[in-house]
Amino acid sequence: MSAVRVAGIDCGTNSIRLLIADIADDGSLTDVTRLMKVVRLGQGVDATGRLAPEAIERTRVALVEYADLIRETGATAVRMVATSATRDAQNREDFFAMTRDVLGAVIPGAEAEVITGDEEARLSFTGAVGELDPARGPFVVVDLGGGSTEVVLGDENGVHAAYSTDIGCVRLTERCLHDDPPTADQVAAARVVAGEKIAEALERVPVAEARTWVGVAGTMTTLAALAHDLDVYDPAKIHLSSVPFDRLKEVCDGLVAATRAERAALGPMHEGRVDVIGGGSIVTTVLAEELGRRAGITELVVSEHDILDGIALSLVQ
Repeated sequence: MSAVRVAGIDCGTNSIRLLIADIADDGSLTDVTRLMKVVRLGQGVDATGRLAPEAIERTRVALVEYADLIRETGATAVRMVATSATRDAQNREDFFAMTRDVLGAVIPGAEAEVITGDEEARLSFTGAVGELDPARGPFVVVDLGGGSTEVVLGDENGVHAAYSTDIGCVRLTERCLHDDPPTADQVAAARVVAGEKIAEALERVPVAEARTWVGVAGTMTTLAALAHDLDVYDPAKIHLSSVPFDRLKEVCDGLVAATRAERAALGPMHEGRVDVIGGGSIVTTVLAEELGRRAGITELVVSEHDILDGIALSLVQ
């Protein structure tokens, strides 16, 4: 069976991630390398409407490393997608000029592309459910990012409904959670904001049809690692694991109440998530409450495979 080697890059509000993979004729995907760096591209975008020069530079440094790996591993196609932070930025052309310079040196003509929230949702769904038993569907896949949250309903036949709402762990933290730890009033305000945005999404996606909730991206996988009492972040133990809602709420409430130093001391916690995991925890808690009420779902299933896998697969489909 022949295979083609491709590279997918997902540049979000908080992190930039790389997947180099071999995709076989039957559509199966085998990792060559999978990396993540927190660059906080969306630093301040919610308040200023612009990408900070230092955030673009942090992203450039990471992208140069990724471009070197793409060259060394012999990937023949690359697709880089940019999501919430770039969609919102007035000076996004500065960012795209940088990506043309870096990626174009490896594969002529390669550059980042802004995708809509709807396409972001569909790519996340494709990556998230590939290894799940179709009998557990319909699935509601939630991609909780730094600046936006995508909610997708679908099954083995594809996506039925999708919506992207502009709230995520970075955006909610910057908007509401200013103290360390946040005050009760700040947490209450954050819950109101998250509740309004999640309700906006769930009014458009009929989640009552769903049987299984699948969470993807760093907030969800970190919460699962903590819920399972892991000493270090272990993707093999996290992937496709389940977290009952009572345990999920316990972990989320603990993170919201913790100081930055207490969160930083947790073994599975990436340093780039320390200051925003509280915001992500509030969004996750609101989601759990709503999915329990609307669909009778009682646990979160976490997938390590997400939009990155969808991006890679899109290069051969």
